[in-house]
Amino acid sequence: MIEPFAVPFMGRALTEIALLALICGPVSVFVFVRRLSFVSDALTHTVFPGVVIGFVAGGMDGLFTGALIAALLTAGVLTVLTRGARLTDDAATAVVLTAMFSIGVVLVSRRTSYTSDLTAFLFGRLLTVTPRQIAETAVLAAVILVAVVIGRRAWLFRAFDPAGAAAAGLRIGWLDLWLNVVLALVVVAAVRAVGTILVVALLIIPAAAARMVTDRIAVMALLGTGLVLAAGYTGLLLSWTASLRYGVALTAASAVVLVLVLAYLLLLPVRRWRDRAPVERTSPHELVG
Repeated sequence: MIEPFAVPFMGRALTEIALLALICGPVSVFVFVRRLSFVSDALTHTVFPGVVIGFVAGGMDGLFTGALIAALLTAGVLTVLTRGARLTDDAATAVVLTAMFSIGVVLVSRRTSYTSDLTAFLFGRLLTVTPRQIAETAVLAAVILVAVVIGRRAWLFRAFDPAGAAAAGLRIGWLDLWLNVVLALVVVAAVRAVGTILVVALLIIPAAAARMVTDRIAVMALLGTGLVLAAGYTGLLLSWTASLRYGVALTAASAVVLVLVLAYLLLLPVRRWRDRAPVERTSPHELVG
């Protein structure tokens, strides 16, 4: 019997998931504590016009650059619109999401010959990840992890006490832009593998699931990372088995996300049990790690 992960494309897919786990675990914690789920969802959709333009300009090799430019542009626009309460976070996100995604739809509707390739980009191509894509993901992962290590304490201070953070001299606008850019880079790193539709799950579910078993930020990040890695391995194996043994078409990216959702559901009773247990006071320093 063939060992699934001895097959080159399965090995590359698992490597890509491992790299995504390293960044999605920690970043999902900040998405959770800042309640940025809608922003994450918006970023995954607003890269679409960049993808279309990048594909038209440079084919498959242009996707990365197009998505990166669109994601960074979105991060900047969202920060500007929400700064100084010009618009509420939800309103600004909704405006940018609908505008950017509509532009992408208009562009792709005028290029019918590209529809099938760009549709695949919406849902991911985890099993066709190339060594070049893995290298690009690795570079982005390194940049993201450095940014997280440098900014983690300031981000947490801003999340739990924005007034105190401002009084302490932290520039809230720049912190928000910094975090939005990191989110944008995560989206770009993950979107080609799991698609714009499913990447949001990697930014929301890990921390939400880890929160069921711990209140400590550092532990949540580690558990989220482990959860994505385990879901990646299990999802790829399920997709392989379903397709080859049972003839059931189950895309790898969808299988990974379904495993993540199942893990979250299985951990719900743990949270309920913890809520019923005696409450212990936890200091802010303990929350950080």
